[in-house]
Amino acid sequence: MHPDLPAPVSLATAARYWLKLGFISFGGPAGQIAMMHAELVERRRWISENRFLHALNYCMLLPGPEATQLAIYIGWLLHRVRGGLVAGLLFLLPSLLLLIGLGWVYMAFGNVPAVAAVLYGIKPAVVAIVLAAAWRIGRRTLRNGLLASIAAVAFGAIMLGVPFPLIVLGAAAAGWLGGRLRPQVFALDNGAAHAGAGAPALIGDDTPTPAHARFGWRHLILTSVLGIGLLAASWSLLAAATGADQPLAQMGWFFTKAAMLTFGGAYAVLPYVYQGGVDTYHWLTPTQMIDGLALGETTPGPLIMIVAFIGFVGGWTHHVLGAAPWSGIAGALVAAWFTFVPSFVFILAGGPLVEATRGNIRMTAPLTAISAAVVGVIASLAVFFGRHVFLASGEADWAAAAIATMAAIALLRYQMGTVKVLLACAICGLVLSYPGGTTQLM
Repeated sequence: MHPDLPAPVSLATAARYWLKLGFISFGGPAGQIAMMHAELVERRRWISENRFLHALNYCMLLPGPEATQLAIYIGWLLHRVRGGLVAGLLFLLPSLLLLIGLGWVYMAFGNVPAVAAVLYGIKPAVVAIVLAAAWRIGRRTLRNGLLASIAAVAFGAIMLGVPFPLIVLGAAAAGWLGGRLRPQVFALDNGAAHAGAGAPALIGDDTPTPAHARFGWRHLILTSVLGIGLLAASWSLLAAATGADQPLAQMGWFFTKAAMLTFGGAYAVLPYVYQGGVDTYHWLTPTQMIDGLALGETTPGPLIMIVAFIGFVGGWTHHVLGAAPWSGIAGALVAAWFTFVPSFVFILAGGPLVEATRGNIRMTAPLTAISAAVVGVIASLAVFFGRHVFLASGEADWAAAAIATMAAIALLRYQMGTVKVLLACAICGLVLSYPGGTTQLM
């Protein structure tokens, strides 16, 4: 054994780290991945730089929250299936519990003037946050005119009401064709070269692939069947207990589909979730959706955990179990279960197979095109939200527009953190609603 090699990591030690990360993982997927890199690569040396990036590239190719999947992947490499389950569950648990608690406060006390004032200030910030996300992702993704054109077409398509799944399929088809005709346009940009290997890690560049991580058809098929069977059985139980056309079963089916479409992060699938939750199933109102995104931005964990808030509000308003609080909790748990189980299945079943296809342009070109379409979809989300924030009363709300402008400048020009921006905007909302302020909320 190398004298500088870190001591083996127990499952209990790893579990404590994943739970801690779940409580402090603010800043969206980029911030969460940066935290994992600083802790696991640089400080603890559980995994080397190359192996970390290898895992991250894999997770970026899959639908679903990449930071959550990266945690599952590293936990799986370290401690087999149980390590992946522990890493993913403990990473998600704090944000799930916080959003259930915040959902209860919101539904029970949302009409209190102080709460309404805070939300008034936060809503414009959400519009700015979404616009900033489109800008950041666009700068990284739209590397040429063809990719920018795909983004523009996606923006126009979703504004015209084209379903999000069709946009994803169309972009994938364009990438598949482009990867054959002009592969250089769709080649993945892996960024700058990273630093050297440095001090040895437990899972280093030369560490042999653990037996449980080696590809085998039997493992792939068995784990996939078990995962799909678990989802199918869960939905069947919901349908039998509450009715296939009732909210809980509808949530199970809808959020399973959403999980399969989350390419490019949570912002990419939010328009689809918005369409389903607000327009199709009426689980919540446009205002409640914006409020939920604001709450999701202020809590740790993956932003896609906003589905728990949507499920909570939908369960509460439809009284799926009778009593409103218990109905809300049931809705939140159902939404989270069907959203995140596919991520566990993707990692535990298909990791070795997808990893073996790295660098294959025929596979990465469709995903590059989807990433470009995602930029247009995210921009459309800002339009959706802006319409309900700045024109909520039928007239232009210039105070809200000013808050959004200042938030956008803080995010893009001064690189201020999301939580700080939301806090500052919440204070603005309180000031404007104070007796004598310019805004009357109640």
